[in-house]
Amino acid sequence: MSQTPSTLQDVPQRTCAIRVRNLVQTFGGPRAVLDGINLDVYNGETIVIMGGSGCGKSTLLRHLIGSLQPDSGTIELMGQSVIGVSEEQLNEVRKKIGILFQSGALFNSMSLRENIALILMEHTDLSEEIIDIMVKIKLEMVGLREHAQKLPSEISGGMKKRAGLARALALDPQILFYDEPSAGLDPVTSAEIDQLMIRLSRDLGVTSVVVTHEMDSAFTIADRMVMLDKGRVLKIGTREEFETIRDSTANDLTNDEALIRQFLTGSFEGPLTERKQTSNYAEDLLGLVAPQIASRPAVTPTRAKV
Repeated sequence: MSQTPSTLQDVPQRTCAIRVRNLVQTFGGPRAVLDGINLDVYNGETIVIMGGSGCGKSTLLRHLIGSLQPDSGTIELMGQSVIGVSEEQLNEVRKKIGILFQSGALFNSMSLRENIALILMEHTDLSEEIIDIMVKIKLEMVGLREHAQKLPSEISGGMKKRAGLARALALDPQILFYDEPSAGLDPVTSAEIDQLMIRLSRDLGVTSVVVTHEMDSAFTIADRMVMLDKGRVLKIGTREEFETIRDSTANDLTNDEALIRQFLTGSFEGPLTERKQTSNYAEDLLGLVAPQIASRPAVTPTRAKV
């Protein structure tokens, strides 16, 4: 089921930082990895893209930053297309965005200062003195100015994420993309990263697109949320709308709503589990009926709402 533009939420008097229409990607296979995606991301908001493994969220992110070209559809960042344009035009658009990769993606042979300075040296004509000032400002924004001379191997995982974020901020981007910013971090460090993202969005007014499957983080930082499943959009809505589905005890939810609730709560039972069990290995191999596994309690959010 592909989403049509008419089903998109319409927020009056808000301009789009990102506009996606009818995005399709198959990679030559029988099933679409992205199946007619339509999405508007508004200036200054934080939108979270979530879904199970293989749902298409990372593929969508790669299209948004221009590293993949789709089979069909359009993507505009700040009114400029990233589909079917020259590499030179694409690079001009990329100067207006910042990306925090899942691993931080720092150059291991360079200090934190050098990692950030490299971006400014490559893409600006600033003097060395000004670049040094800019690097200190970016590191101060993420609380790492005193660690400027350290190598990535000398700092913790959370510090690497913050250093990667400082580098993403180097060119004062209008849009920030985050790929699993909480992955591999302990709960306290993850919460610190979330609060840093909230503060940067508030202070800088940047638009943030966050790909994550960490629900505590998603419900902490999101203004709006997008749920993907098998390459299609199940729902685009506010954090409060997703909270209502997550906390619902009703039995009359639609199949899509029940799927969303199961994902948000981490429940063992639901349409996602039933879908995985439609082809059971034991039955196929031996003609046996697989033993029933006792239901587990759903996971409930542990982090206080902001």
